[in-house]
Amino acid sequence: MNDRVVLVVAYDGVELLDIACVTSCLDIANRIGASPPYRVVLLTLGGRAITCDSGLRLQADEALERFKEPFDTLLVSGGLGHEKAATDRGLVGHVRRLAALSRRVTSACTGATVLAEAGLLNGRRVTTHWMYADQLAANYPDVQVDADPIYIRDGHVATSGGVTSALDLTLSFIEEDHGEALARGVAMGTVAYLQRPGGQSQMSMFVATRLSGDLLVRRIRDHIHSHLNTDLSTPALARFAGVSERHLSRLFLTHVEQTPAQYVRGVRTEAAAHLVVSAELPLAAVARQCGFGSTESLRQAFLDRYGVPPSTYRRERAS
Repeated sequence: MNDRVVLVVAYDGVELLDIACVTSCLDIANRIGASPPYRVVLLTLGGRAITCDSGLRLQADEALERFKEPFDTLLVSGGLGHEKAATDRGLVGHVRRLAALSRRVTSACTGATVLAEAGLLNGRRVTTHWMYADQLAANYPDVQVDADPIYIRDGHVATSGGVTSALDLTLSFIEEDHGEALARGVAMGTVAYLQRPGGQSQMSMFVATRLSGDLLVRRIRDHIHSHLNTDLSTPALARFAGVSERHLSRLFLTHVEQTPAQYVRGVRTEAAAHLVVSAELPLAAVARQCGFGSTESLRQAFLDRYGVPPSTYRRERAS
């Protein structure tokens, strides 16, 4: 039985998590029955050991310029060294050479910079770490950069957002290669969510909730997240917080840059997007669990946030 070979291109300044999110998922897939199994090959120029941006050293399996075996997937990792890597003509040239032979070409995080330099992203919609998205768009105007999604698949080319987004993209590959059951087993092994929609924002509200420096606002937001199907009107939240509605609105505008009602609607919509993709619940049940008064309210929220109704959102993520 032939292995499914995955090439991981690394360089000095690579982010270790970009590599580990991919390789650990593939290793778990092998342990629970991936057939054919994955075989990861770490490639560097000259086959040299490289230093990750954390200072840890990794030994390469083979030299990038000498690899000529059949393989399945090419992945370029990201990291603080991505800009310098993109100026290395030898590295970029061999990435371009291998991409022409690959069934799938993908990048983790800022590895998209190397793919862009190789001309592999021209005319494609891609993502990268949100902190570097504007820079990627400015340096490569022929690339359609979307900073929001955790990953984007455009034909045989896939790009993932910041760091651990590579785990979500890898789960989607495993599901494509071996089916949902095995991908779910890998997700359980990594204690990961199966499956975060590719279109979910990198700066999810469920992460951003911890960014506020105001303790009262954080307490209110935690309450919102854990009580989506209850009364979360501005008067109800003001009573919960023990402040006036006017003061509550002022706090949210200062620390969240949204009104309480806007924030509640956004959280409910994102929670509903999780359920629409990950659970086989009727839309009416999704609406109830997330605090929407009706399926029409849910539909309108999806149109405003994602540009499509929830039924289309579910169908597109399933295909």
